[in-house]
Amino acid sequence: MAITAAMVKELREITGAGMLDCKNVLVEVNGDITKAIDVLREKGLAKAAKKSGRIAAEGLVMQMVSADNKTAALIEVNSETDFVAKNEKFVTFVKDLAKVVLDTQVRTVEALKALPYPGEADKTVDQVLTENIATIGENLSIRRIAIMGTTGTIASYTHGGGKIVVLVDVDNTDTKAEEVGKNVAMQIAALNPEYISMSDVSDETKSKEREILLVQAMNENQELPEGKRKPEKIIAGIVEGRLNKNLKSFCLLEQDYVKDPSLTVAKYVKEELGSDKVIKSFIRFETGEGLEKKDENFAEEVAKQLQN
Repeated sequence: MAITAAMVKELREITGAGMLDCKNVLVEVNGDITKAIDVLREKGLAKAAKKSGRIAAEGLVMQMVSADNKTAALIEVNSETDFVAKNEKFVTFVKDLAKVVLDTQVRTVEALKALPYPGEADKTVDQVLTENIATIGENLSIRRIAIMGTTGTIASYTHGGGKIVVLVDVDNTDTKAEEVGKNVAMQIAALNPEYISMSDVSDETKSKEREILLVQAMNENQELPEGKRKPEKIIAGIVEGRLNKNLKSFCLLEQDYVKDPSLTVAKYVKEELGSDKVIKSFIRFETGEGLEKKDENFAEEVAKQLQN
């Protein structure tokens, strides 16, 4: 029996399983939708699809750097609970994916999902992901990937066993470069800067921040007794002072160096490598950042599982 796109679509809507899984099962049962649903349930694929609606905001971030420190990969894979994020099977899965990203230099999650899974020539990454959802019993999601390349040295830092991972491109091949880069990566993990230096902040961003601070300062001024209110010139100076202070907190090189607050990051890097211009770029992934997290306790989760 010929399997049509409409049949595949219908089965996918009923079960939530992947398009390819639906097509393969329909071929296997000669187009019988009812049997196909049963087969998908037996294989755990329909069950996995049911779980895919759950919020996956925990998980693991992992990096992998080439032996010559010239290329690196970064990946975040989410799970529903931190408990599963420490599961050996899950950790191995994430490590395998990091290696695939590094080896292939793939740029998007969708492209990664379509690639063969290591050691499973007949399965794609997406198929193994679905299998792991069924086996582990939680929704899992490959959220994002990143690639870094350099002619200098790539340094990395992993915090909290994979809660935060940072890559830093250091435009230097000195023997100190990796150590300095790692220390800078620790700084980035801790203080989460948005820019490398003040020069990277756009005029548009500065203007917007200045407008916000001006409104704040004007409101504060209006709250003062009439005889103590500051003239516009003084307020303008206050705004510029606050603007510089705020922007410095967002800019890596202008931040106080966490290991020695008597230095800025720029001064530390310059002392070690001769120039602060060697920090070319960085990538920082934090597990679940920006995602809504479940507000449930473990006992409630176990109770729900027992009811299923």
